[in-house]
Amino acid sequence: TMTTRKPKSKTVQKQSNFDASKRNDKDAAISRVSEVVAEVSTPITSTPSMTVSLLITWIVPVLIIAIVARFGVDTEPPAVNIPPKSRPIEFDMSGTKPSQKPSRKPTKTDTNKMMMGMTKKRNPTSSPSPLKASTHPTSYQMILDEIESRKRMWKPEDDDTPSREAMSTPTSPTKTRSNGKPEPSKKSPMTSNSKQSKDEDRDKLQEMVERSRKEYKADPTNVFNAIRLADALRQKDLRYHDGGMGQKEATEAYHHAIQLTLKRKEALLAKGKPTNLSESGTQNVPNEMFLDYPQKSTDGMLCALYTNLGKLYFMANMFEMAVEAYTQCIEIENLYLDAVGSRGSSLIILGQYAEAARDLQRVIDNDNEHLFNDAFTGMAKVLVAKEEAAPKGWEPMVEILQKLIDSYEATFQGGGLSQKQVVRAEALNRLHHVMFMYHDAKTKNQEAAWNHLTDSYKYKMSTVEPYDANHESQKLVSTKAVFHKNFWSDGIGSQNNLPIFIIGFVRSGSTLLERVLDAHPRIVGTGEDSVFNGQLDHIRNSIVQASLSGDMLELNQVVREMAESVANGMRERWEKIDANSADNETERKQPLRFTDKMLTNYFNVGFIHMLFPRALILHVARNPMDVLWSAYKHEFPPGGLDYTSEFNSLASMYHSYREVIRHWDSVLPGRITHIRYEDLVNDMPSVASAIIAATGLEWDSSVLDFHNKKQAVNTLSTTQVRKGIYKHGMNAWKKYEKHLKPLAELVGDEVEWDLKTTLPSYAQTS
Repeated sequence: TMTTRKPKSKTVQKQSNFDASKRNDKDAAISRVSEVVAEVSTPITSTPSMTVSLLITWIVPVLIIAIVARFGVDTEPPAVNIPPKSRPIEFDMSGTKPSQKPSRKPTKTDTNKMMMGMTKKRNPTSSPSPLKASTHPTSYQMILDEIESRKRMWKPEDDDTPSREAMSTPTSPTKTRSNGKPEPSKKSPMTSNSKQSKDEDRDKLQEMVERSRKEYKADPTNVFNAIRLADALRQKDLRYHDGGMGQKEATEAYHHAIQLTLKRKEALLAKGKPTNLSESGTQNVPNEMFLDYPQKSTDGMLCALYTNLGKLYFMANMFEMAVEAYTQCIEIENLYLDAVGSRGSSLIILGQYAEAARDLQRVIDNDNEHLFNDAFTGMAKVLVAKEEAAPKGWEPMVEILQKLIDSYEATFQGGGLSQKQVVRAEALNRLHHVMFMYHDAKTKNQEAAWNHLTDSYKYKMSTVEPYDANHESQKLVSTKAVFHKNFWSDGIGSQNNLPIFIIGFVRSGSTLLERVLDAHPRIVGTGEDSVFNGQLDHIRNSIVQASLSGDMLELNQVVREMAESVANGMRERWEKIDANSADNETERKQPLRFTDKMLTNYFNVGFIHMLFPRALILHVARNPMDVLWSAYKHEFPPGGLDYTSEFNSLASMYHSYREVIRHWDSVLPGRITHIRYEDLVNDMPSVASAIIAATGLEWDSSVLDFHNKKQAVNTLSTTQVRKGIYKHGMNAWKKYEKHLKPLAELVGDEVEWDLKTTLPSYAQTS
């Protein structure tokens, strides 16, 4: 163990790479570090989605945190993107003009040429070589030297482990399209004289929330004040996956706005006046979806409010409540297609396929302008899961799809794309992907399926910024450099073992694992809206303030307080969902464990271990080619996971994942519990029993009936999990083996993984 000591005199401090005057001023030192790190960092933010994205704002936080304390990696959580199909209130963005640029920056390369990059070969026998310190710019090397020098300057009391100081750094911006989809972030300079967040869009959205909240409190009788606050909170929830921190307030604001609007409707009816008359004098509620609230009729306002409330419930995993809210709108206007299609999506999650098919078919039949292409995707999911639930079957929809594809492709131009062409490319991406699902599941024509899949991704990648492989490499190198064996100090962290963290590569079987856990009467699965990740900014900032003093007792107290805040947030979220669940005939006992399924937390294990050293971390791993094929063929919400649709970037992401798992097993041996997906599927009773034993709870036989639970599952695995033990995905990649050969070559030796399930009480079957 390295010998350490308390901070030395100013004479020693002057030997640092930073100017001594700035060293004495903590704020200036932080600012200088930020400036230097900014020279070599390219933050990337993924939004929205499910779930969750792998390309995250990471390297800047981890380097700065390594300098000022012993704390680790911040992962910008992926937002679940449910694009609002009705036009929300336009907020004043502090005088800024709306961008006229395409939301996801188009590449200048022709779309056909872009797909050629999928077959470029890399060394098939090894993963990307990590960057050596000597290859970094001088300023980056100075940061690494400073980390080492500060490690030697501070010896905490009763601890012989090197320590670090921590400080927060803001996240990078995430821009959104007018329809709610995210735009990849761009570089944002960090100046040395400002600690202000680089994420200007997020700051402005927060300012909007605060301004709307102030106006609402000043005059709660103004319906538009309530709507502005509710919509601002919902938009924040859509863009930034923050664990639903504002959902309760937004729900209350929507309900208040609805009550005010209902009173307005009652007054109009009492006077014998129509309630469906818009400001322009029209009486067509379905066509009001894209009007601002002040221009809508009273019925149009109610439909918009009920629909947005339903989407908020959807984000909060309150799917029964979402269906109820959408139904309130549909009872006013049965062709309000935004509500009809959204209700169909919720019904799929609830396993009510016949009802979902009726709603989705209504959208397809009445969407004359083809504004709701999600209905095709939803209907395809129903047909794959339970074809008899959709009386019309595949053929009528396929006929429509082919006509739309032919029409759109006839007017599509490659190269630099206008906003109109971006929208057209996104539509072609979606339509071709549904055709892939049709041939993959129905006709079993692999050649036709593959052609549609590659066409789908050709259009998709034409609207996405090129993958930043250097960022992925830097992120990996920084993680390994900062989190070494001597990083963690004994006694720091909460003894709370309430959270169960689930990590792994996308499409690895994490949803099945979470459902097994959730089937236990004392464990609750909270889905992919991670409370932990939602509080990371606050956690980091609080730790910063405590760590700057160098007082280990204060630091430990803050860490434990932050851990308790996460645990309390999980409890509060469960109480809210449970209270609004339709399945509340019998009172459920207070949960003793909550799952936190943010897969990209495999880069954040060091930070998790610091806060929750006793919490269970379950890593679910799947056959490499199976998981890569599953990740490649599935459409994720727009964001960082767009890059799973291209071979080079997918292989790079997978290499990083494998390398960081190896790193944690090296520096924290035994801390991660590995579970092979194949063991879980093939030996469910034994593995499930061992999983529950690892949680410290008693076995309950209901765990094996996980697929019969009414608990809804909002992931891409929704329909699969409801089938119980689903073995059809095993070796599914072999159907497309010849097409996936270039991907296998890029992955190299890592197409094999001799990983064992490490559950303590599990005996591996032969």
